[in-house]
Amino acid sequence: MSTLTATHIQDAAEAIRKQTPLVPEVGLILGSGLGVLGDYMDEATVIPYASIPHFPVSTVEGHAGELLIGKLAGRPVMLMRGRFHMYEGYAPEQTAFPVRVMKALGVERLIATNAAGGINTAYASGELMMIADHLNLTGRNPLIGPNDDTMGPRFPDMSEAYSKRGRQLARDAAAQQGLQLQEGVYAGLLGPSYETPAEIRMLRTLGADAVGMSTVAEVIAARHCGIEVLGISCISNMASGILDQPLSHQEVMETTERVKTRFLQLIQAIVPLF
Repeated sequence: MSTLTATHIQDAAEAIRKQTPLVPEVGLILGSGLGVLGDYMDEATVIPYASIPHFPVSTVEGHAGELLIGKLAGRPVMLMRGRFHMYEGYAPEQTAFPVRVMKALGVERLIATNAAGGINTAYASGELMMIADHLNLTGRNPLIGPNDDTMGPRFPDMSEAYSKRGRQLARDAAAQQGLQLQEGVYAGLLGPSYETPAEIRMLRTLGADAVGMSTVAEVIAARHCGIEVLGISCISNMASGILDQPLSHQEVMETTERVKTRFLQLIQAIVPLF
């Protein structure tokens, strides 16, 4: 929290409160191509990121750059259509800033989604993976700098970064829908270049099942301030060296479009219970 203070968080939260009286209970961060979930909200107030004090702005294709507050499956939610990445030039505390604002607005639970490359060769492009744990390999942390004890402890426990309760709810929801839901470890790297085949072999040795360029800073900040987290990755492509083909963001977007129906059904089943 070296550059963004409690005052900045309250400024942003107050600006959002002026737009809607709804108090969100669940926060949702939607990764590349997954923002379509916002179309299924009721009574949604749409707030562009650019109009919120101190909020960064999304610069990546597939990230719409707007905040929605409304109801999803009957539950008051705050939904981010698009997130911020350190590879865009943002500091880790900036990428996690919306999570701090969620907490200030009343959010106690977070569903963080992303598009990820599959490292586990048992996975297939288009599958969904529940995140059991992560490897923060970005070399950065949103908690570096002076700690504000009103937000959370100096040394937060990360032994259950991803809620066991939330993961069981996700398993149950997937089973009811006949949906195969993988479960594994997500490796967060800085990006923006895709990994080399040698780096993917290294990540597999370290125990990673999927790899991406987001999520870890948001989850660290969420756990720091006491928000319960569920993470879900859409395996949008197989990682470098697994298939004999180059990687592209276009493939990521095409895959998320293909799996969006399953993704939407799963999230809408989880939200009322989480």
